Amino acid sequence: MASNPLHMEFCGIPMASPIVLLSGCVGFGEEYTRVEGFSNADVGAVVLKGTTGDARLGNPPHRVYETPDGMLNAIGLQNPGVDKVVNEVLPGLDFSETRFFANVSGSTIEEYERVTRRFDDSDIDAIEINISCPNVKEGGVQFGNDPEMSARVVAACRAQTSKPIITKLSPNQTDIQENARLCIEAGTDGFAVINTVMGMAIDSETRRPIIGNVRGGLSGPAIKPIALLKVQQVYEVARGHNIPIIGQGGIITAKDALEFIIAGASAIGVGTALFYDPLVCKKINVGITDYLKRHRLASVAALVGSLTL
Repeated sequence: MASNPLHMEFCGIPMASPIVLLSGCVGFGEEYTRVEGFSNADVGAVVLKGTTGDARLGNPPHRVYETPDGMLNAIGLQNPGVDKVVNEVLPGLDFSETRFFANVSGSTIEEYERVTRRFDDSDIDAIEINISCPNVKEGGVQFGNDPEMSARVVAACRAQTSKPIITKLSPNQTDIQENARLCIEAGTDGFAVINTVMGMAIDSETRRPIIGNVRGGLSGPAIKPIALLKVQQVYEVARGHNIPIIGQGGIITAKDALEFIIAGASAIGVGTALFYDPLVCKKINVGITDYLKRHRLASVAALVGSLTL
């Protein structure tokens, strides 16, 4: 057995754990560090909040709504803009604790290029391209649901950076495998599978939508079966190209995480679970380590894609 079976590489980046904290759930990497007992050192990487070229105020309230098995959110990419993130946020992050990935969002291909180029000239470890945000009315999911448009965004960003690119795929599309194939041809180094599923909530008394944006992204345990299937489907395309996957969508226990790894994920994303239990990452790490020991597996990599069909 390796001294620490959780140690791994993702897109050539060494990580202390397969856990990745998902964009939008931990702000710009500092929010949960104020919680007693929480440490970024317990995770392999943190994905910063979605960042656009200029500052955005986001959507009108309500922007978050709890559902029986998850959460609807329609924040709308509220952020201070890429220049402020690079100049003021990144210098305050502790890169000795964990890796930090930027999340690049935009309304046009030119904006994706601009934000990617700005992050290329920074200490950020990798760049996640968000082509699948379901709660903005322009760009976002429109790019992610069209495989050819997705590939155009990836190719445009690829030309702006030498850093690893991770493409965040939408579940709200007809053929996620075709999208993955074209994004690989366009130069992506990895995938994040999946983004949230579009949904809505209604107030029966007022007969109006609860979310100010009408629709939002559903996350949490409710979407886990969808996410598992999408990871397995993308893995069928990606494995022949050695393109790793961050599997995400409803992971709240070590058992959930292991299922995603078996389906083909090299790393696993934790997001909504942090709202239930801010210290959940420690528990997931312990559970994965115990499983590897019990099954005499030297590392997480030995389990990736081991699903028997």
